[in-house]
Amino acid sequence: MADSRETFLVNAFVTGWPVKHSRSPLIHGYWLKQFEIAGTYRPEAVNEADFPAFIQSLKDGSSGFRGGNVTIPHKEIAFKLADRPDDLAREIGASNTLWMEDGLLHATNTDSYGFTANLDDRHPGWDKSDSAVVLGAGGASRAVIQAIRDRGVGEIHVVNRTVSRAEELADRFGPKVHAHPVEALDEVMSGAGLFVNTTSLGMDGNDAPKIDFSPLASGAVVTDIVYVPLKTSLLAQAEAQGFPIVDGLGMLLHQAVPGFEKWFGRRPVVDKTLRDLIIADMERH
Repeated sequence: MADSRETFLVNAFVTGWPVKHSRSPLIHGYWLKQFEIAGTYRPEAVNEADFPAFIQSLKDGSSGFRGGNVTIPHKEIAFKLADRPDDLAREIGASNTLWMEDGLLHATNTDSYGFTANLDDRHPGWDKSDSAVVLGAGGASRAVIQAIRDRGVGEIHVVNRTVSRAEELADRFGPKVHAHPVEALDEVMSGAGLFVNTTSLGMDGNDAPKIDFSPLASGAVVTDIVYVPLKTSLLAQAEAQGFPIVDGLGMLLHQAVPGFEKWFGRRPVVDKTLRDLIIADMERH
C-alpha cells in the first residue's frame, strides 16, 4: 500500500537568522527528488522577536508546515517552546528538529546522531578509544560530548579557554566528562584515541594555532565540526603529522536524515552523490 503522505504536498522548513547560508534545502531537495515525493523544504528567515509567533503558527497549523529544522540562534528557544522535547533535546538543552504529531509539537536534537554517523561512515572503529579530547565548550560541543559518551568512550576531556564553561558541561554530562584549561591540552591528549575541534578555529580558511598531536594514541582520529573549508588548517596539521582525519561535512549530512524521515515518511541515505553536490555548492560560494 502506498504511503498516503506522498499523495499531497508536505512542507518542511529550516529557520534561523540569518538562514540564507543554509545548505539544508539542497540536502532535502536532493532526497525529495530521489524519492519522487510531493513536498517542499524551504528556508524561513525568522528573527528572535518573531520566533515564538512562528512556532505558534506551526502548532495551530496555519503555517502549512509539518515540521522543520532550527538553526542559530533559535535552537534553545525551540526546545523551550516545544510540547514534547525528547531526552536527547532535554540533556543538550536545545533542539534542531521539530515535527507535529497528534496535535503536539515534538522536538529532538539530531546533531549527536550526525556526529557519530559521520565518524562511523568515514572511519569505522573510532569508538574503540578509552579517552577523547574535545576542544571548545560552546553550544556545538554539547551534542559532541553527548554522542561520545553514549558510544561508550570512557573519559572525555573538555579543554576550553574559560574553564568554567567546560565545568558546566562536566556537570551536565556526568562523571565521564572532565574540564581543563588550554594549558593542560598536551597532558590530556596523552594516549587519547579521538580529538574533536568544536570551536570556530580554521573556519572559512582562517589559520588555527599550531597543535602538536604526537601525544595522541597511534592511529588516533582527528575530526572537526567545521566543514568550510572541507580540510581546515587544524585537520591539515593532524594529517601532516600522520593521523587519520574526518571532515565535518558528514555531520551536516547525516543529522538531516532523521528529520526527513519524520516529515516525509522515508529514511534517506547519505551517499557520494549528495556529498559531491554539497561540495560543489561550497566551491561555488
